[in-house]
Amino acid sequence: MFDISIQISAIADIILNIDKSLAYVLQTYGTWVYAILFFIIFAETGLVIAPFLPGDSLLFLIGAFCASGNMDLSLSLIGLFTSAVLGNTCNYYIGRWIGTKIHDTSKYKSINRQYIHKTEKFFEKHGGKAVVMSRFLPLFRTFVPFVAGISKMNVKMFQLYNIMGAGIWVASFITLGYFFGNIQFIKENLNSIVLIGFAAAVIPLISAAVLKKFKKIKI
Repeated sequence: MFDISIQISAIADIILNIDKSLAYVLQTYGTWVYAILFFIIFAETGLVIAPFLPGDSLLFLIGAFCASGNMDLSLSLIGLFTSAVLGNTCNYYIGRWIGTKIHDTSKYKSINRQYIHKTEKFFEKHGGKAVVMSRFLPLFRTFVPFVAGISKMNVKMFQLYNIMGAGIWVASFITLGYFFGNIQFIKENLNSIVLIGFAAAVIPLISAAVLKKFKKIKI
């Protein structure tokens, strides 16, 4: 238990101090940093249990590092785009595999059904466009491809929206970071910006867990 707490604390520290952490990883692991970053983006979009990972803020920061010459822009764009596409594809097929079994409360307890229900409504309202739109929305970004799989959305149509969304998402945030990430004010307040993005993903998860606990308490 103590070791798990230390690991969680270490991960949180890396996320909340991502500017310093990325610089350290670059210095320590060199070109291996690309594999690490590609995996983070893949996990955030591809694993339905990892919506808390930094997506938008990480892409923005990578753009800033590319502008300063510490990272390669072309490699970052291609690699992160590929990771985002593969992540959504993986998530889609997990949804198809699990299917309606997700609503069985005795299974897959690690997946929050409240977010599944919200995402299903979002998906029903926007259809295939939800795959593109969700790229810019924490939590929905993780759950929409999963719900698309559960709904058995046409694979070719899903991949069309998947590729389109990944391209716009990755290119826009890296471009923003490339041109604005090294502005002094943003550099000085980057941790606060990351913290806001982190909170946007984590606070709803914590709130749902607390609410679930209260519902179990019998008055």
